[in-house]
Order: sequence, then structure tokens, then C-alpha cells
Amino acid sequence: MINIVFFGTPDIGLKSLEYLFNSDKINIQAVVTQPDKPSGRGHKITMSPIKRFALENDIPVFQPKSIRKEPSVIEGLKKLQPDFFVTFAFGQILSQEVLDIPKYETINLHASMLPKYRGANPIQRVIINGEKETGICTMITELGLDSGAVCMREIIPIDDDMTCEDLYNQISQDSPKLIVETLEGIINDTLTPQPQCEDGVCIAPKLQKEECRIDWTKSAQDIHNLVRGVCRCPSAFFVLNNKIVKVIKTKPVEKRQPEEFYSNYPVGAVVGKLKDGIEVLTGNGILKLITVKPEGKGEMKANEWFNGVQGIEKLWLQKE
Repeated sequence: MINIVFFGTPDIGLKSLEYLFNSDKINIQAVVTQPDKPSGRGHKITMSPIKRFALENDIPVFQPKSIRKEPSVIEGLKKLQPDFFVTFAFGQILSQEVLDIPKYETINLHASMLPKYRGANPIQRVIINGEKETGICTMITELGLDSGAVCMREIIPIDDDMTCEDLYNQISQDSPKLIVETLEGIINDTLTPQPQCEDGVCIAPKLQKEECRIDWTKSAQDIHNLVRGVCRCPSAFFVLNNKIVKVIKTKPVEKRQPEEFYSNYPVGAVVGKLKDGIEVLTGNGILKLITVKPEGKGEMKANEWFNGVQGIEKLWLQKE
């Protein structure tokens, strides 16, 4: 039996925790997760999905505000004498003192094909950048940013319509077995972690709100990638009549009119209305807006939203 402590917070790690809990090869000694936080419009104090599962299954829970600064938590983890720590989107940086606690290693599940997309937002960044594939890696955690030796990896293809939500769910689904195979491989000495090549490093920093603002001077494909990459998390947007309109679903389409027709319009202009959306002129190509979410309203078909827009501003989405 392999004794582990699982570190995680959001629901992307929940399937892995469930899988490990139900495995006859794994004993989960404790869970470490972020403190309960206000959530939703009512700011109700809410526990993480990882904590909820742990409590439902009588797994001890640690919730440090900063694990590096809470000696009582560190001492509690030392007393468990675990074989491994397993981290998956925990949300805090571990000190060397914490990393040294397990008998073997601290194993992190990272949502990219390292050394590409180290950092906080690999899932969104790979789609925004138009990558055709990504993956998941198990790695030995060290003090550097996602720089430890890679144990195992699995490729995940990205099609033209995959959103960050789709990729998030795929990674959640594919991760559990990779974690168990990694733990077994290290214990049985059948797995040799490989140092990362620094030549291929790129960083996936945390997304800023302004990055999600649509720039209509960019190409239709680039804007489509942005919409997919931040779909509902937090969503690409533009501002019209001082109100935010989030864009949920789009599709680059071929021009249906002669080139001279489009020369009469600025980028950001609505140049076509169809049953399944509206066509917007971009810096390179036409982008069909299919689903939007106007400020203060729910998601709706873009053409239905467009019908309700008042005044000449409806012709130019770039205008504020």
C-alpha cells in the first residue's frame, strides 16, 4: 500500500482524488487544501470540492493559509510519514522543508507538455496561442517554477473548436491513471524521471482581465482562439454603449461578399446577419459570433442580442 497526502483545491483534481481513494494500491492519509472562501453573488463561505470529498469520506483535512508559515501543519504532515505528496492545482508554493517530508518524492500533475507552458494558466494559454496539442505531465516538484524532472506524460490533441472548458474536463479525466502509474513506477524503480530541456521553456502566466478584451484588428482566427481559450473562464468580451458583452462561441467563416463591400466598413463592424449568428469584420477575415452574454443577462444567440441593440452603434462593436 502506497501512503500519500493529496494537495489540491479546484474540481480539476477531484477525479484524481476519487480514483486514488478507490484504488486498492493507495492509502490517502490526509488532504491539504486552501481555506474556505466567499463564493458567488452572496459571498457565501464555501469549501473546496477537494475538502468536501475528504470530509464525506473521513479523510483528515489541513487548510493552511500559507503552508510555509504554519509549523503546526508541517509537523502534522511529518507525523504521517507519507511515501509521497501528490499535488494537483493546490494553489500554494511548497517550501523545501515540506518537499523533504515524503519518503520518496512530491509528485505534481501539470497541465501541459513541459517544458512548454510552465506556470499558472497553461490550459487557457495553449488554446489562446492556437496550439494543436498539449498534454499532462507528472513531475518531481522542486523549488523552481514547474522545472522538476518529468516522470510521465500524455499527449492531448486540440481541435479547432475545443474550449478551455473542454480541455479542463479532458485533463481531469486523463490524470488519475497517470498519477498512479507514476507512483508505482518510482517505488518499483521502473521509471526514470527525465530532466527538462531548458531550450523549450515558455511561461503561462496568470491571465489578466484586459487580455480577455477583444481586439478586432487581430485576425478572425486569433480572436476565435481567445474566445475558446477563456470561454466562461472568465470569457472574452467587448464593450458597447458602456456595457460589457461577453462572447461565448464563435467561428471564423469565409467572406460572402466581394472585397469591395468590406472596404466600406471599419474592423469591428457587423457586416452580415444570419440565422445562426452575426458576422463581424476583423483585421484579417470574418468572425461569426454565435453566442453572447450581455451584461446583466444570460447567454443568448448573437443574432437575437443584435436585434435588440439600439442606434447606429450596432454597426461597430469596437465603439464604446
